[in-house]
Amino acid sequence: VYLYNVCVCYSKCGLLSAPKCISTKHCMNFNCVSNGLFSISSSFCVFFSNRIAQEQCCAAVLEDNSCTNGINMAKDQGTCDALLSGSTCETKTAKVLYVSGNCAQRCVGNNTCACFAGYKLKPDGKNCEDINECLLGSHHCRPGERCINTMGSYRCQREVSCGTGYELTDSNSCKDIDECETNTHNCPKDFECQNTPGSFRCHPSAQCQAGYIQDALGSCIDINECLSVAGPCPSGQLCINTVGSYTCQRNSVSCGRGYHLNEEGTRCVDIDECAGSDNACAGHGCINLVGSYRCECRSGFTFNSITRVCEDINECRHFPGRLCAHKCDNVLGSYKCSCTTGFKLASDGRNCDDLNECESSPCSQECANVYGSYQCYCRRGYQLSDVDGITCEDIDECALPTGGHICSYRCHNTPGSFHCTCPAKGYTLAPNGRSCQDVDECVTGTHTCSETESCFNIQGGFRCLNFDCPPNYRRSSETRARVDRSDTIRCIKSCQPNDITCVLDPVHSVSHTVISLPTFREFNKPEEIVFLRSVTPSHYPHMDSPELIYDIQEGNIHNSFDIIKRVEHGMIVGVVRQVKPLVGPASTVLKLAMNYVMNGVVSHRNIINVHVFVSEFWF
Repeated sequence: VYLYNVCVCYSKCGLLSAPKCISTKHCMNFNCVSNGLFSISSSFCVFFSNRIAQEQCCAAVLEDNSCTNGINMAKDQGTCDALLSGSTCETKTAKVLYVSGNCAQRCVGNNTCACFAGYKLKPDGKNCEDINECLLGSHHCRPGERCINTMGSYRCQREVSCGTGYELTDSNSCKDIDECETNTHNCPKDFECQNTPGSFRCHPSAQCQAGYIQDALGSCIDINECLSVAGPCPSGQLCINTVGSYTCQRNSVSCGRGYHLNEEGTRCVDIDECAGSDNACAGHGCINLVGSYRCECRSGFTFNSITRVCEDINECRHFPGRLCAHKCDNVLGSYKCSCTTGFKLASDGRNCDDLNECESSPCSQECANVYGSYQCYCRRGYQLSDVDGITCEDIDECALPTGGHICSYRCHNTPGSFHCTCPAKGYTLAPNGRSCQDVDECVTGTHTCSETESCFNIQGGFRCLNFDCPPNYRRSSETRARVDRSDTIRCIKSCQPNDITCVLDPVHSVSHTVISLPTFREFNKPEEIVFLRSVTPSHYPHMDSPELIYDIQEGNIHNSFDIIKRVEHGMIVGVVRQVKPLVGPASTVLKLAMNYVMNGVVSHRNIINVHVFVSEFWF
């Protein structure tokens, strides 16, 4: 490979004292210029589009067509005259080739052999072998290219991958991808896409007028033409920048931005913007520069190089969730933390502590602090208001759906509670404070019965009763001053001698008993009030025994009572029932008959008079 004008020299002895130069026409019309590049005029190497390939092609042609012939002549001790064109190397720079018959490629003096570029000498000192530049890493292939070794040289071949912004064509070449045409760019809507090799650029749709340059945000900024290297004004004229343009003034001293004329008016000196009264940095630190100034902003501000002012830093936006525990509020030059309802700012100014709202007594009665809030509650007998949730309102227990069952008689609401009362006479309040207990006047001695009368206690009062046996009847027991509910006063028939009428009367006994009943507020089923027990077994009647028949003869007001017969423990029992409600105060005497009937004829009869007293109350 020849890096300069190629001159191939020949000699009989291998050493030339006056080398001759072969004309360039001997290289198949290849012209080798003095800067080391080969410009191919023959169509032989035109298909090479790579500069290195062209050089390799040129070198190969020169070597084959010129150098090889000269070397062969030198080996045969021939003369160069037949190949010389008559021109010399005196006006050209040539690389002399020494050839010896003992060397495979060339000799460099004293019979020392050497190899062409791309080859290296073998250990025998004569022959040459190819250098594998790819293996030794001495090639100059670019990234993305693969080195392929050739005899005496190498070539670079592109890898399959073309890289970002390119696509591989069918001819194994890389073609640029037009992102603008394929709409694979990410330009905003106000920007236009411009394709570039391997990439694209986004340009603002609105173009600036002449004299302005557009920044990355699309804003138009004045171009100071006067600061250009060439200078727009002719020599001897002063350039004055204007908005969007410039003016040239002949030999007038005019200073640019940041400068003013000195007192003599001969030259421009720097303006100290920091010393001016216009407060260039608005209270921030100001550092004067030659032809300009710079602001040293306080903490919480940043300098805007375009507007040349200190702008507030919104720390809450830049560091979301990292500065404050709850809420972050930006303020000029700083930020401020605040807390949500139910919390207060901690001493570090960033975290939030629970606020004990109960310390300010927000509730009308009781307050319980909870994390981030509080809860009001009321004492017994009060309930929390549905309106504000903090006021305790009295519960009217008497008005509740169950209020009618709280007290036996009357319920009186009081703040936070209630109390029960009973009728003024005949009752007293039970120890539970709700029920009414009947006052037994017969026991307490508060009745007004005479000595000949029996005191009978009824609900809410008493009755003085005098039970006299009818003629021909005598009392079976002594008279007592008090008659209990279960007591029965019985008169047994006692006829005088020869009193046939008395003997034939079927009534054998007349009994009296007393019962007190309430006024049932809810009468759902019959109430059993009197039980008439007989000594007659239940297996009666039979042919020799009477049949027992019960009936109500008198006193059944509104047919409110009936009597049924049933068997209990092997004995026949007559059960008197109240089958209709009675509203007191009311009283009646039920005349009950126990009839013993044989063959359809009453053999004898027992009369029971039940004195019924119905109280006006339901307890």
